[in-house]
Amino acid sequence: MEKYNVAILGATGAVGQEFLDLIEERKFPFAQLKLLASKRSAGQIIHFMGKDYTVEEATKDSFKDIHIALFAGGAASKEFAPAAVEAGAVVIDNSSTFRMDPQVPLIVPEVNPEMIKTHKGIIANPNCSTIIMVMALKPIYDQVKIKRVVVSTYQAVSGGGKEAMAELENQVKSIANGQEVVANILPGASLPKHYQIAFNLIPQIDVFKDNLYTKEEMKMIDETHKIMNDYDMGITATTIRVPVYRSHAESVNIELDGEFSVQEAKNALAKFPGVIVEDDPAEMIYPMPLNTSGKNDVAVGRIRKDYSIKNGLNLWVVGDQIRKGAALNALQIAEYMIEHKMF
Repeated sequence: MEKYNVAILGATGAVGQEFLDLIEERKFPFAQLKLLASKRSAGQIIHFMGKDYTVEEATKDSFKDIHIALFAGGAASKEFAPAAVEAGAVVIDNSSTFRMDPQVPLIVPEVNPEMIKTHKGIIANPNCSTIIMVMALKPIYDQVKIKRVVVSTYQAVSGGGKEAMAELENQVKSIANGQEVVANILPGASLPKHYQIAFNLIPQIDVFKDNLYTKEEMKMIDETHKIMNDYDMGITATTIRVPVYRSHAESVNIELDGEFSVQEAKNALAKFPGVIVEDDPAEMIYPMPLNTSGKNDVAVGRIRKDYSIKNGLNLWVVGDQIRKGAALNALQIAEYMIEHKMF
């Protein structure tokens, strides 16, 4: 098998570490591996597959002879993606920088792989919540067109980074020990106010826009339209941060263009790659973040009719946002390109 030179930008972060885990787990065919990060993280040693790698500071000259550049996300994408493309690499980017660029395909490989071939050097990975939702929408949409989607998300603190995870842990310890609770991170480190997340819910992820939706909510709306290539589909979203370490959950209500039974929905979902159905109310079986953390598949359950509208269905969708919602999806894009000889 042909092997490829791979660079990971953001190698020391949560998504970067997940890239490494998945490359080993999936036996991704790399020849050389370059680990890149900010100046602050440069010099760290990462032991991977029996070898020590020194993390290098990312510069615009870091991508010589690189075939695949996996960007873990963040502001660095805008600075370094054009340089990587100019050096001959294909960039698969986890940041929001290029997602809505009409020249950049926004890809979930199980949903719209045909768009990969339109890339001009950069391929965008969608927002984690969007990926998890469209994995559940697509198998149903392929059978009966979806007219409207109402989604509420329950997003783990790891979506806010390592610092948010540490803050949840510290707050729980403080409460257990009767100490003062300190909040410095959520809903966002750069925001003027911060709230306790332990034993709490925060109905704000990212900043509010003029229309009173948050940026995270608009990402789900705009990105779903682009991925599904259906701009007539009505979509509304409410995104909520919850005190869970890992794996996002979503309550998804869909209105269909025609009749589609619960059993037909279960059958369609069960046959779709990357989706598993966990739905047996009699046995209290349904997806939960605890059981989906560290797993590749998106789990769907609580599938039932919405009797308040004609042709309505309710779904409960849960997926690991660091795996399928980020690193796995990006790596699957690279795997698809290798399989279809796109390099």
